[in-house]
Amino acid sequence: MAKYVTMGAVLQCSFGMAPSTLMVVNPLRPTIQGKFKATVMDFIPMTNIMPFGMCQSMSNPTVSAATSAAMGVLTPMPCVPAITAPWNPGGQEKIQGMPALLDNCKLTCMWGGNITIKNLGHTENSEGK
Repeated sequence: MAKYVTMGAVLQCSFGMAPSTLMVVNPLRPTIQGKFKATVMDFIPMTNIMPFGMCQSMSNPTVSAATSAAMGVLTPMPCVPAITAPWNPGGQEKIQGMPALLDNCKLTCMWGGNITIKNLGHTENSEGK
């Protein structure tokens, strides 16, 4: 059964070299253990989705250029998430009219990375389902 995700959830990108943290910036949300519940619309780079350390995707122009300059040796560059669509699939519960973000939701970065939720951001209990 999918579980609710809150502010502080740990995220991982398949091309990132470090985990990231989900930020929920709308304070008018229901909470779990004092942390705001997230929705599928919490996908804005550098607002909701923070960098994943260094990016290793050759689809990322900065990584590609640095790798070319290094004569083909993969050269990771700082991650700047490039996300253009909401989390998918989303839950049935609506929060401020938007589907709730659940732990089975995923994002795709323009550079080919798959972003998944590794930690809910809260301790599991009956409230967090």
